[in-house]
Amino acid sequence: MAAKPEGSEVSALSELSASAEFAQTVDNEIAAARSFVALLEREQQMLVKGEVDDLLDLVRQKNNVAAELARLAAQRKRLLAASGLLNDRQGMAAWFAAHPVETSVHSIWSALLAVAGQARELNRVNGELIQERMQNNAQALEVLLGSNATGNLYGPDGQSAPPSGRRISDSA
Repeated sequence: MAAKPEGSEVSALSELSASAEFAQTVDNEIAAARSFVALLEREQQMLVKGEVDDLLDLVRQKNNVAAELARLAAQRKRLLAASGLLNDRQGMAAWFAAHPVETSVHSIWSALLAVAGQARELNRVNGELIQERMQNNAQALEVLLGSNATGNLYGPDGQSAPPSGRRISDSA
């Protein structure tokens, strides 16, 4: 008859599997974050070059990766909560303190924070590029519509139109 593991051994095995799951989650997070950064870099190149035709497809890809990042963050939060920790800096510091042998997770976490900072900066710059492009488009439309509104050289039918709706005799 085989001996049953004692409670502390079961607890240690459970903690080991939870630790492995946590490490895998953080590892998957950094892979997804790097994919997100690559998409943001591609978006930036497209915006700078004015290649906007494929932006819609890129936005779909970004949304898919963002959803995966949110799923992984929720999983990490759940794993931290199972250990009685919050999903914040203090919670992570407490997790690392409770798992001192998990040095690889610590380095992956540090890398994840760095990649997240890079993504935040790329997103900020891309937002500025989009804003600039929108302002340029608005100015171009204003010029086109403004010159048409003040001159009224041609009507919607392509025929010459008088400069205003009033006739010369109306002003006398």
